[in-house]
Amino acid sequence: MAIRVAVDAMGGDHAPNEIVEGAVRALKSSEGRIHIQLCGPKKIIQSILDTYGPLSGIEILHAPQVIGMGDSPVAAVRSKRKSSIHVGLTHHKESYSDAFISAGNTGAIGAASLFVLGRLAGVFRPSIPTLFPTTDGLCTILDVGSNMDSRPEHLLQFAKMGSAYARIIMDIAQPRIGLLSVGEEPAKGNELVRSTHELLVNALELNFIGNIEGRDIFHKKADVVVCDGFVGNVILKLAESLMTALPEMIHQELQELKPDNATLDLIKTMLSGLARRFDPEHNGGGSPLLGVEGEVLIMHGSATAGAVEQCIILAAQIAKANLTSEIQRALVP
Repeated sequence: MAIRVAVDAMGGDHAPNEIVEGAVRALKSSEGRIHIQLCGPKKIIQSILDTYGPLSGIEILHAPQVIGMGDSPVAAVRSKRKSSIHVGLTHHKESYSDAFISAGNTGAIGAASLFVLGRLAGVFRPSIPTLFPTTDGLCTILDVGSNMDSRPEHLLQFAKMGSAYARIIMDIAQPRIGLLSVGEEPAKGNELVRSTHELLVNALELNFIGNIEGRDIFHKKADVVVCDGFVGNVILKLAESLMTALPEMIHQELQELKPDNATLDLIKTMLSGLARRFDPEHNGGGSPLLGVEGEVLIMHGSATAGAVEQCIILAAQIAKANLTSEIQRALVP
């Protein structure tokens, strides 16, 4: 039976065209393994789908309202019960969909997920991880922005949820858990980090390797890097800026060196390969909201059709593996 993925067709900077194109691409590449449910105004979505010719495996879930990027998340969730986000999540809640993805208003997705699906038993706060490129494949960092103020017990849960996520997505039996700090010694860091370190040491079910520093992330000293959402979001945005600043810096150096065309082509090829490592299209396209009672994935607001395609495929993988159940088991004392 095909995995059913509900997709918010109206969420993101390039919706609905890029979202629909990504859905069509995912449908074709999945070869019948994925059934896609596009959420949004039926006439708008159908007019775009018609440009692709006859398609089997895509349906439209009519949702006449749209939550904009500038809308207040809580207010929008309460007042727009027929939005593409709300309709998709409700479909998932009622088991008509196996997963839900959106590139829309992140706050609204989180608030609506809690309102419609609810938290998993025992979860303090849901968390958003991201797959981060390193010199040796990918690592997982969490939280990257959903929790700006966290307590030690929150970070302990992030570690447990991140470990379960890494086991499924990265296929690592015992993921190495590292706590991000300003030094490797247990006494280093602020009060939050020091208290969290003590909790992680006593969490014998985790493969906790101790504190790691920011410079260790790119060298993959840990498979899962744990931090609060404020620090995690700074890391995420710094990494995003790296791929715009680095080419500019290299271009400035090239103007001084004036290389020949062959060398210039080689440098361009190298930069293209490096950019690929940071491209969401090649890192799953989106991130799950861990800790809610369902499989919800959030994409960047600027998601392209390629990122949407990859996120749909990732959502199907997560749904098939039943990540929510794995998270729940990881949280059981």
